[in-house]
Amino acid sequence: MSSSPLISVCIPAYKNVVYLERLFQSIQSQTFQDYEIIVTDDSPDAAVGNLVEQYQISLPISYYRNEKPLGSPANWNAAIVHAKGSWIKIMHDDDWFADEHSLAVFADATTQTKAAFIFSGFVNVQLESGAEQSFVINKRHEQMLRQNPLYLFRENYIGHPSTTLIKNELKQWFDESVKWVVDFEFYIRNLQTHDFYAIKQPLIKIGIGSEQITTASFRKREVELPENIYLLNKLGTHCLNNIFVYDYYWRLMRNLYINDVEELKEYVALEQVPFVLKSMIGWQHKLGIKALKKYGAYSKISMTMHYMLFRFRS
Repeated sequence: MSSSPLISVCIPAYKNVVYLERLFQSIQSQTFQDYEIIVTDDSPDAAVGNLVEQYQISLPISYYRNEKPLGSPANWNAAIVHAKGSWIKIMHDDDWFADEHSLAVFADATTQTKAAFIFSGFVNVQLESGAEQSFVINKRHEQMLRQNPLYLFRENYIGHPSTTLIKNELKQWFDESVKWVVDFEFYIRNLQTHDFYAIKQPLIKIGIGSEQITTASFRKREVELPENIYLLNKLGTHCLNNIFVYDYYWRLMRNLYINDVEELKEYVALEQVPFVLKSMIGWQHKLGIKALKKYGAYSKISMTMHYMLFRFRS
């Protein structure tokens, strides 16, 4: 490793030493060697630190134990602060490289593009069952995303932060105000000002488990509502003029069974909620949320009608 490596592999760790060791082993096998490893540790005990000690003999690891747990994504940002590399490679401790050439392919991509934002395909791995599903962005979705980063509201084609390689030149990394939409917000914010390069092969395996933040927060009003309203206001409510953004918030209100605007008061100040979202809630209540949930075509037609009537009024 040089004093200024090409890639800083930044690992925000928390307790999972079994998964972290798997990640270390996948890094050990890499044919590309111009990297450093930064581990920032939020754990309540010394288990991660003890594991790091074992691997510091064979891997260029710098270890930092947080005095107080930072949580996600502050612990991600803490790792990035210590990075000396030209590029930042976030790796969550339950993710790992797909094979020994993964990091070399990422490194090669930095010579193939002037883009400051690179991402690869990935394989979702269910940690309990071992079932795998591979994802690689296709040409059409890549073109749509290049035209407008808000296309990510249709589907997160980039995946988890572990799929990314980002030039170490940003002034603001992950927004510590959110957890549920943190990667989503980060991608859109950066793709609005930076070009991207997509590697069309799965280089990262993403561990999917029941203890993850995204799993634990799924369909919980107290998490999804304030964060998604915050996201909308941060991006600007004019984003609702985009059909994919409109459909995203239509499905959010439907899937959380919001029957009345007053129900939002428990989670978010009503003055932060745009008029259009309030109207959506009223429409869905009149049409019947259960029916909208049960019949996808009915919901899509209803959403499109509402969009045509209320676009440009956000």
